[in-house]
Amino acid sequence: MRFAYLGSGSAGNGLIVEVGQTRILLDCGFTLSETTARLARLDLAPSDLSAVIVTHEHDDHIGGVARFARRHQLPVWLTRGTFRNGGTKFDHVDVRFIEGYQAFAVGDIALTPYPVPHDAGEPAQFVFGDGARRLGVLTDTGCSTPHIEATLSGCDALALECNHDLGLLRASAYPAALKQRIAGRLGHLDNESAGRLLAALDRTRLQHVIAAHLSAQNNTVQLARRALSSVLGCADEWVGVADQAEGLAWRDIG
Repeated sequence: MRFAYLGSGSAGNGLIVEVGQTRILLDCGFTLSETTARLARLDLAPSDLSAVIVTHEHDDHIGGVARFARRHQLPVWLTRGTFRNGGTKFDHVDVRFIEGYQAFAVGDIALTPYPVPHDAGEPAQFVFGDGARRLGVLTDTGCSTPHIEATLSGCDALALECNHDLGLLRASAYPAALKQRIAGRLGHLDNESAGRLLAALDRTRLQHVIAAHLSAQNNTVQLARRALSSVLGCADEWVGVADQAEGLAWRDIG
């Protein structure tokens, strides 16, 4: 089992998860050409993918999904709330609904969707598994919940939102309403909150921890890494970062 990021942040998101010959793209916030170019950096072509999964309807996650899936004849899984609220035309796309956050499988990959507090219609985040190992993904949540912590405990790898530093956000030139949205319980997870969430988990199996969805304006790689490494008791550099422009190279889960 392995995973890699095409990119992560407010300008576009995409995560690849691979088990055997099954490869899933989680979200696609890029144009057709940009998605293809970013896949090529990972030695993949669109034809290598099995499906696209969507977390929610915000453009940096869903903006490129329908065009990409239609062009390459890929099925798309999403919740009905995401479908209704997305404003995306899925004509001639094989759309499949996630019902009640029930677990399902795509080829060799088992997916466990779970709800998160975010200002979207019916947002979902996911745990991916191969029967022995699990990758937990959590971005686009304003706060943690007991259910989130129970779902992510015991994972072998985590991609965890570190969207902003509260001090940088408060000092930024963002309008007050936008600051309140980002820092609110339906917004995005700040560094300190991500660290507290990580501290609440069973971390005994962790092989990889990735800081994801960093704000270009209101965070730094150093601050995000430090928030997580201080919990893990590791060097800052051990914590990976999913970059907006460069993504993240393949990580194997042994």
